[in-house]
Amino acid sequence: MKAAPGNMDPSSKRYIYRVNKEENRKELKHVRIDESNVQEVAKDAGVSASKVKKGKKILDLPKKKYYRQRAHSNPFSDHQLEYPECPADMDWARLYPGFVDSATGKLSREVTIADIGCGFGGLMIDLSPAFPQELILGMEIRVQVTNYVEDRIIALRTNHAREQQYQNINVLRGNAMKFLPNFFHKAQLNKMFFCFPDPHFKQRKHKARIVTSTLLSEYAYVLKEGGVVYTITDVEDLHNWMVSHLEQHPLFKRLSKEWEQNDKCVEIMTNATEEGKKVARKQGAKYIACFERLPDPEII
Repeated sequence: MKAAPGNMDPSSKRYIYRVNKEENRKELKHVRIDESNVQEVAKDAGVSASKVKKGKKILDLPKKKYYRQRAHSNPFSDHQLEYPECPADMDWARLYPGFVDSATGKLSREVTIADIGCGFGGLMIDLSPAFPQELILGMEIRVQVTNYVEDRIIALRTNHAREQQYQNINVLRGNAMKFLPNFFHKAQLNKMFFCFPDPHFKQRKHKARIVTSTLLSEYAYVLKEGGVVYTITDVEDLHNWMVSHLEQHPLFKRLSKEWEQNDKCVEIMTNATEEGKKVARKQGAKYIACFERLPDPEII
């Protein structure tokens, strides 16, 4: 048996649950799950074949209580992250096996939607059926939260194998503030989401906010012309900060409230995330701002 991390008791339910999920994750997170192999997948997960034949839910969704971790992570710390030297080195086929061309072994399309700091994956889960032909990536820096989202996606893909749903979403552990251009080439993305980011209330911590003048230039680099940056927060000061920086940047223009009211991504973003649901339960305010990526200026 593996050594228990930290002070975790190897005999505790939490440790046993994590070990079982980790073994399951290693087996299945890069496997194409469909009707042809769902029984084999269920067998590996310890589920009886009769349950599969009856068309019932095969895998239980992961339980958050077993994935406890700090709410925030220092983006300037050395997290020993893995990242490609350049976008061409990124093996996307391992994340989206359902979209691999059998003839070439490569993806039939590129990732075009990114949820930066995806948390527990609620936004991606709701975006998936709304954009079935788009590949959606969540980036999350926290280890256990990333593991939770991976386990959630495996369960959803398995339970919906016959319908081939949730094949177009996945998550990777990464630091978007440092390595975004390592994953995405110029003008690759259509949409970027920043949902309820860490507000970093103290002024000396403002440099760690996910929206700054320098970072916006990187976001503009990976966004195509006409692409959209979506922001939502329940902290008015952070909302004003993000709006101010985006409005001051020459490559972004704020979209109108009328546009927001008619955009389905805004509706999904407002209601899908776990943090958004928490704010709604507390009857808190949600501040939304969306910005279009403008064309590059002509060089005279």
